[in-house]
Amino acid sequence: MSRQTIGLIIVIAILGGLLMIRGFIGQGMGRVYTETVTKEFVEVDVPAADPVMVDEEKATAGGLVTETRWVAVDSEEAAKYRQEGSKVVTWDEKKQVPAGEVLADPQNATATLDWSRTIGLWAAALFTLAIFSFLYKDNPIYKTAESIVVGVSAGYWMVVGFWDMIVPNLLGKLVPGFVQANFMPGMTDLEPQWAYLIPAAFGLLLLMRLSPKGQWLSLWTLAFIVGTTAAIRMVGYIEGDFLSQINSTMVPIYEVVKNEDGTVNGYSTLWASIRQLTLLIGVLTCLTYFFFSVEHKGAVGKVARVGIWFLMITFGAAFGFTVMGRIALLAARFEFLFDDWLWIIDPNQNREIASAISMIIG
Repeated sequence: MSRQTIGLIIVIAILGGLLMIRGFIGQGMGRVYTETVTKEFVEVDVPAADPVMVDEEKATAGGLVTETRWVAVDSEEAAKYRQEGSKVVTWDEKKQVPAGEVLADPQNATATLDWSRTIGLWAAALFTLAIFSFLYKDNPIYKTAESIVVGVSAGYWMVVGFWDMIVPNLLGKLVPGFVQANFMPGMTDLEPQWAYLIPAAFGLLLLMRLSPKGQWLSLWTLAFIVGTTAAIRMVGYIEGDFLSQINSTMVPIYEVVKNEDGTVNGYSTLWASIRQLTLLIGVLTCLTYFFFSVEHKGAVGKVARVGIWFLMITFGAAFGFTVMGRIALLAARFEFLFDDWLWIIDPNQNREIASAISMIIG
């Protein structure tokens, strides 16, 4: 074995020992408690939010269009629209109980240890540590965790895409009766729309990517996706960035504020004028830097240099914002490890009661 491998084994052994010690002393660690909460829902007919989209047969005698909903029994809608003999169903939901309440009262009969969530908590913690092991060096533990996370994420989003996109937006348009009977009972539009055969054909061509001899057929779908996406994004960027930039730049630097009757109320604040002037100078100098038809010498070169400063400040701010976002994600993972898993910190005071009782008892 190499020294690096031996060092990694020693580090893992030390961490494992510390985890075992932490699990059996004090309040322990890494346990999730839940209690079963029974909720009741009642079927009521409420006024439709969009009467055009509701079947006219559901209109009442007074001409009011209604739609059927399931609402909580204790909700305002149930109290207002519930009728005699309305159908009621019950739903059992698991609600997580703060660990401090259970630790303070071990005889709590309503809260029980949820093994599935506890195992999930430990799996998330161990995978987080496996990913952090890359800070030591690229190792098999990191590669295994990375492969599992990527594979599970791909499978999850594939299932989400199937049920949120393919079933309602494709199958629900081509065979709405079958989809209503088996997948989505709430569907109201049961008329097939055969125009959706075109995207279905493109989808089948895209699956030819898996065929060794038919991969060229998938290029038609890829070309269509890339072309339409580029066009849609271009329009979005023009409206969201280019035109908004022009609109913000053309705001008056010094503006007189008037009342509705035309009398003068005051002038724009000093800082608003400075902000607008800075924006105007930045836009003009940056445009000068990217104007290559004139050599950047003399006055043009000085203006272009000012534009470079504006560009560097912008890039630095964007990079800093990205880094802060990553640091926030890292802090969230550390809080998960030290709070939810190790129970070393308690920022939300979930175990405050247990800690107080432990101090009193000694």
